[in-house]
Amino acid sequence: MSKRTQQSSNSPGQSRFATTHWSVVLAAGKSSSAQHKQALSTLCQTYWFPLYAYLRRGGYNTHESADYTQGFFAQMLQKHYLRQVKPRPGKFRSFLLVSLKHFVANERARARARKRGGGRTVLSFDFENAENQYALEPADHLSPEKLFEKSWALTVLERTMDRLEAELAGKNRQKLFDHLRVYIAAEASSIPYREAAVELGMTEGSVRVAVHRLRRRCRELLRDEIAQTVAAEDQIDDEIRGLFAALTC
Repeated sequence: MSKRTQQSSNSPGQSRFATTHWSVVLAAGKSSSAQHKQALSTLCQTYWFPLYAYLRRGGYNTHESADYTQGFFAQMLQKHYLRQVKPRPGKFRSFLLVSLKHFVANERARARARKRGGGRTVLSFDFENAENQYALEPADHLSPEKLFEKSWALTVLERTMDRLEAELAGKNRQKLFDHLRVYIAAEASSIPYREAAVELGMTEGSVRVAVHRLRRRCRELLRDEIAQTVAAEDQIDDEIRGLFAALTC
């Protein structure tokens, strides 16, 4: 995320956080932005599978779901929808889901038979792996909307853990991460600190400190992931609660 700018002297009520929320969304909509490609990639990789899972649970087959997902993002790029997006109260993923519904309804109404994305910017999505991932979802009571929320939550957590792993690997602490990652969300009383200390060649106290630091950094990175697509700082905690609620559906 780009460095936060200083608060303007002629707008004392503006929070310093205001320059960061929806930052990825806004950067993705500006083709002139130096961060355009990276921002666009971040958005697509975060949301394409949740949208695909939503369509599959909604009754569309594998080909249709892949076709609509690809076509939706292709049209979004072609018509520069993200340039029209303004930071506003609410969730970016809600905006995205509504947009997908409109896209699918329009496509079905026109009964297009051609393959989506032809002649337009096409993003590379691993739909074969997506179907394997979707197959792991239990055929339960979750509605398409609930499955979309759950898939979004899992994707955000995966991105958070990937960032945490990259940070540790960059500090030559990959082994530490590999051993302790399973304890980040575990109850403190259930963590075998002594056994982990022996495996890592550390003192038990050092392992406790390492787990504490991993948990703290994980929380920070999770908040950073959430902050990129909310419209106000006070929405972050609500979004995090919503994320964990989605995981327990």
